Amino acid sequence: MPQNQFQRMMFALMTVIVTVHAYVFYSLYVVNGETIMVLTGQNTVLGAIDSMGGVYMFGTNVPIWLVVIVEFLFAYTLEVLVGSPLSFRLASKVFDPAKTHPVMFETAIICATVGIMCPAMSFIAAFLYYPYYAGFSVVTLLANWLKLVCFNFPFAFFSQIFFIQPLIRTLFKLIFVRKKSA
Repeated sequence: MPQNQFQRMMFALMTVIVTVHAYVFYSLYVVNGETIMVLTGQNTVLGAIDSMGGVYMFGTNVPIWLVVIVEFLFAYTLEVLVGSPLSFRLASKVFDPAKTHPVMFETAIICATVGIMCPAMSFIAAFLYYPYYAGFSVVTLLANWLKLVCFNFPFAFFSQIFFIQPLIRTLFKLIFVRKKSA
């Protein structure tokens, strides 16, 4: 799909913007929403987050917009430096890009990317959202990481295959194919 370095960076940027927002929503509303509403006595997730003074991150409560920015910076850096290049190489080891139908090859790249990015970003999140007030333990960190991978992997896989990547590929084609033909 992307033909040069600029297009690869733009594709990664578009993907990460959508993905980070989806994950923040998923983490706050789907995974933790009920818990934080019960803990705070609020009847909405946003009300509960406001009453807590923000989202707990790295030992303090921060606004949701800061959570999005921090996760975006980690995700974009990881995607550009590791996720995209390694997922293409992994998919190319299994399928020959010249002989494989593009949909199959793109799906293999998506699967490889999820397999790389989900555990990596879950590990970063395990550090960011670790309960530092209780002291630090490597065992707790690893347990939290495994829990996050178990929560995030199904969401990552299905959202990337059926929603995020089709959306980004469609938008990418609209933006870059028009420019190319013009």
